[in-house]
Amino acid sequence: MLKMKGMRFPKEIILLCIRWYAAYPLSYRNMEEMMQERGVYVDHSSVSRWAVKFLPMLEKIFRKHKRPVGVSWRMDETYIKVNGQWKYLYRAVDKEGSTIDFLLRAKRDTVAARRFFEKAMRQNGDPEKVTMDKSGANKAAMDAINKDRDVPIEVRQVKYLNNIVEQDHRFVKRVTRPMLGFKTFRTARAVLAGIELMHMIRKEQLSAEKGKDLSFAEQFYALAA
Repeated sequence: MLKMKGMRFPKEIILLCIRWYAAYPLSYRNMEEMMQERGVYVDHSSVSRWAVKFLPMLEKIFRKHKRPVGVSWRMDETYIKVNGQWKYLYRAVDKEGSTIDFLLRAKRDTVAARRFFEKAMRQNGDPEKVTMDKSGANKAAMDAINKDRDVPIEVRQVKYLNNIVEQDHRFVKRVTRPMLGFKTFRTARAVLAGIELMHMIRKEQLSAEKGKDLSFAEQFYALAA
């Protein structure tokens, strides 16, 4: 259950604002105007604080009810602007398109790629194969992981097989575009957790136990209940 004690606005207003912000291509000022049209006067900076505070909490709750993913992974990274500089969002989906995991890193190198793989495997179990592009850093990260394994994970560097994850990046980029970049790494990490959460709900990755017969919005609110 998501706790929101001590907040000036009702829980329903806060959840509505952060759901819209993470699900649709809107800026904080768009949110401020949209709420004013509904008779709710909330400053855009308040929406920002709510998003940073509560979206990661909801994404963490979601992970407890996430459907299992497949064992054939497609991994890639995309660019996210933070404080005027490009950072790297590592992402992976299975061959059906379900999101496996994601991780924002400041650098695009072997250390960052290995952190991503280790996080994804810790959360989702080990894959049987991982498909990636020709990145030497990503391949080196998997080689290092395989070095400590009795049964190595198959690594394929075939670009056309990775189209599914490259296409999946588009949802994240579509929502982040009106935000015009993030001011801090912390803010970026928190809001991206919310965006990925919304994307996973849309892809019906919430378990039947938690999301059966519920609409997209209702599934989001169920996480906070």
